[in-house]
Amino acid sequence: MKKQFSALLLAVAGLSLILTACNRQSSVKEAAPGVLAAGLKLGTVDMNLIFKEYYKTKDAQAKYAQAEAEADKDLNARVDTLKKSIQEISQINASLEQSDLGKNERDAKIKDREARVTAARSLDHEIAEYRSAKQKSLQDQFLRMRKDIVEDIMKSLGAIVKAKGYDVVFDKSGLSAGAVPVVIYSREDLDFSQEVIAELNGNATVGKAK
Repeated sequence: MKKQFSALLLAVAGLSLILTACNRQSSVKEAAPGVLAAGLKLGTVDMNLIFKEYYKTKDAQAKYAQAEAEADKDLNARVDTLKKSIQEISQINASLEQSDLGKNERDAKIKDREARVTAARSLDHEIAEYRSAKQKSLQDQFLRMRKDIVEDIMKSLGAIVKAKGYDVVFDKSGLSAGAVPVVIYSREDLDFSQEVIAELNGNATVGKAK
């Protein structure tokens, strides 16, 4: 599940991002980096990197790992109980093969075995339901955390785009349907990922205190 968390988180980060700023400057005196002759100001970000470096992403991964470990501990305890029950049933089956067993003793063992088999089947069903419920709970927890992280990143990214007057911003970590990079090439000076990361992590202490 831990791998699933990282994989799904990075999959979201890999979505192609295009932002259009609402306050584009109508005139440009000098051709600054990212400004085309047509007057469009372009920028790029690496969403994979931003997700990875955001402190809330790391906190979310730690919380998810803890919840996963607790769920695994409970599940393993139940599985161990089931294994023990199966071993005890096997021992009863072995004893029933003895030829010197009296009728009353044999009947008692058969009755005991039937009760243990019923209990083991019930526990097996309980384990399956528990596993399914915990997987859904962990998935829901991940989706909630991912939603909050996405909203934070988009808010900070949008604020920088608006303040700097970008017209179009591309996610250079995004892949097309054919697994080909959406942005084939871009100059390094167009990338303002570190600025977004600094903005996100600027209030890390305050955020953790909350």
